[in-house]
Amino acid sequence: MKLAEALITRADYQKRIQQLKSRISVNVKTQEGEEPAEDPNVLLAELDDIMEELTALIKRINKTNCTIQYDENWTLADALTERDQIWDKRLLLAKVAEEASIRNDRYSRTEIKVLSTVDVVSIQKQVDQLSKEFREIDTKIQGLNWTTDLL
Repeated sequence: MKLAEALITRADYQKRIQQLKSRISVNVKTQEGEEPAEDPNVLLAELDDIMEELTALIKRINKTNCTIQYDENWTLADALTERDQIWDKRLLLAKVAEEASIRNDRYSRTEIKVLSTVDVVSIQKQVDQLSKEFREIDTKIQGLNWTTDLL
């Protein structure tokens, strides 16, 4: 199994777990004399099985990410961490630029003038650079995911 396939399977397991949680929640109580639509004990057993499979799969994914080299300096786990931090910083700076760009129109000269305290152009350039770095790292990660065998 390739790493990318394992990641898809992990996402499927996570969706199934959420669905099972909802189904269990709906069926754990019923009015006296009524039967639940589904047996919550069967659902709990299915949930337990999927959670065990998910745990084993996540361990294999993590082991693979920590073992596979992304480049001469980073493992795949390092690259994932860098990519996520770049994305978080990009989101933060994009929000700052957006908020600093909002115009507060004044209807008369007596109203208080609101000024931006940051250089929006400079911040937007940083956002663009971070977006480029994110795309480059993410593209290489996706390529590795489809060529790397899961450990």
